[in-house]
Amino acid sequence: MPCVGDWLNSPLSIVQGIFAQNAPNSDWEKKVTEYFKEKLKENNATNWVPSLNDVPVHYLKPNSLVKFRCMVQDMFDPEFYMGVYETVDPNTNARVLHFGKYRDVAECGPQQEIDLNSSQTVTSERQTFYCVPVPGESAWVKEISFLTDHQARVSPSTSYTPSRHKRSYEEDEDMDLHPSKQKEQHMGKSCCCGGDIHGCVEPKRLETEASAGHHVISPNCSPPLDLNFPLPGEKGPACLVKVYESWESFKVNDVLEVFGVLSVDPVLSIVNSEERDSSTLDPMECMDTAEEQRVHSPPASLVPRIHVILAQKLQHINPLLPACLNEEESKTCEFVSNFMSELSPVRAELLGFLTHALLGDSLAAEYLILHLISTVYGRRDVLPLGKFTVNLSGCPRNSAFTEHLYRLIQQLVPAVSIAWAGLGDLFSLIQPGQGRLKCSPAPHLESRADICFGPVLREFVLALAGVHNVTALGNLITWQKVDYDFNYHRMEFPCNINVLITSEGRSLLPSDCQVHLQPQIIPPNMEEYMSSLLTAVLPSVLNKFRIYLSLLRLLDYSISDEVTKAVEEDFVEMRKNNPESVTADDLHKMLLVARFLSLSAGQTTLSRERWLRAKQLEALRKARLQQQQCVNGNEL
Repeated sequence: MPCVGDWLNSPLSIVQGIFAQNAPNSDWEKKVTEYFKEKLKENNATNWVPSLNDVPVHYLKPNSLVKFRCMVQDMFDPEFYMGVYETVDPNTNARVLHFGKYRDVAECGPQQEIDLNSSQTVTSERQTFYCVPVPGESAWVKEISFLTDHQARVSPSTSYTPSRHKRSYEEDEDMDLHPSKQKEQHMGKSCCCGGDIHGCVEPKRLETEASAGHHVISPNCSPPLDLNFPLPGEKGPACLVKVYESWESFKVNDVLEVFGVLSVDPVLSIVNSEERDSSTLDPMECMDTAEEQRVHSPPASLVPRIHVILAQKLQHINPLLPACLNEEESKTCEFVSNFMSELSPVRAELLGFLTHALLGDSLAAEYLILHLISTVYGRRDVLPLGKFTVNLSGCPRNSAFTEHLYRLIQQLVPAVSIAWAGLGDLFSLIQPGQGRLKCSPAPHLESRADICFGPVLREFVLALAGVHNVTALGNLITWQKVDYDFNYHRMEFPCNINVLITSEGRSLLPSDCQVHLQPQIIPPNMEEYMSSLLTAVLPSVLNKFRIYLSLLRLLDYSISDEVTKAVEEDFVEMRKNNPESVTADDLHKMLLVARFLSLSAGQTTLSRERWLRAKQLEALRKARLQQQQCVNGNEL
């Protein structure tokens, strides 16, 4: 078992050492980042860092190094803090320089004061993000990530036993939402400092945030704290992630992995409560509402702080793939080449698996594969390029087909969510003001959520709320943008979400491609049939399906000039006999199908063979729709 040094258990002591050797030179901050970056490269050291996604906060040592895989849910205004400050001993006049970075409160030893007028004081700026676990993350992602990081959880050197008696989550919440109780306990166990900063035995701490106005509001006039998860029923910690460098590169809905110092200091709740209670500011001078103050400074035990040392955007969240596939590393190249060598049989097995899941319809299974590997690879003006929303119509009536299909897809992709859009559901499907559509992982994140809509859409009169919901869904599907309603104004945020729509007839929601399901079998027991499909697949094969779907959407794709010319000539030839039979939209759709058909075979360029196959698939799909129109005239 590799030795876990102080850099993991006491990262601030490492920072202190580097600071002491290099201060007041500003290079000490860069050296801190480089130190931890090198440490995390050694012997899979990232697996030894405890993860907030797996380990409850009360089991983690305060001020230890932790990691967190999360989505940026919100961002606050930048805040100022004392990056460097000086303390002085009034008796000896001895002065000591300290760093305030990676801390919520400034610390000084016994019989010391912080000299706020010191010329050595450096005021710095940091950005706070409100982050939550990746919404809709599949259970298998959590399980594999937990097994990979299991060493960090069981390692004796990272274990932590709280000195206080362990309380339940409900008791913790009660203590944090009632800071006066916590304050009474704290005052009973330690010396009361009062206003005399010289008489304290324990080291005194001063809040480093220079920005005022963020306080916890009294529970007597506010409801319990809402952690504001994007999807109902989500579990896991929400964190205030404080970023010190390059925060402008992070945006709302970005998915990150951060490594930083965990801060759960109870003094944050006490200080905020005391400042709020003793505040004599003119209400006109306070720009934040009571609710905003409460959201920006929640109890640290409910919403811990992470002071980021290293952070990176994630290309994907599939733990079966290397974290970064862009780097020309030998291990990464070897992994990709080995998997690509067996791509053809994996695709054939996946096609057979999805064919059974779609009740024997192999054509629908082909289009489902193309949908699952599709991604927005760029934007031209406002048009998202690469989105491929599929409307799977003709789904069985009065069965739980959509729900079982959702559960099956949940076993294949890293993140997925389902939203019912029936007659009674459109009124409560999404509430843009509450962020219900913030279920996407980040723009350009390849393993983002797929949303299944079903089961039925019929003609009905929509109330105003229903109209807004349909409009928001339509904008999401068509433009890959989500409207955030801040009451006073709205903002658009780009996203990258695959949307699969299941319906009996053609859906009212827009789509790029409608595929009418033609079941070859109708199981008497749908639940038993779908469950048997997953049971029959070996875990090793299921993992190959997961790697296949995540890896292929990360591949680059191009069309040579020669093939481009051939496609143009073919398009002109198709329009000769009947110009209305093939439109520019049809050409765009065929090129999109050809793109994902090529990628599904592991080919990064379009070949003549794949182009012909794409035309064939589109002809079969259109023939089905024409056949259905003959059976039911209003189907199209």
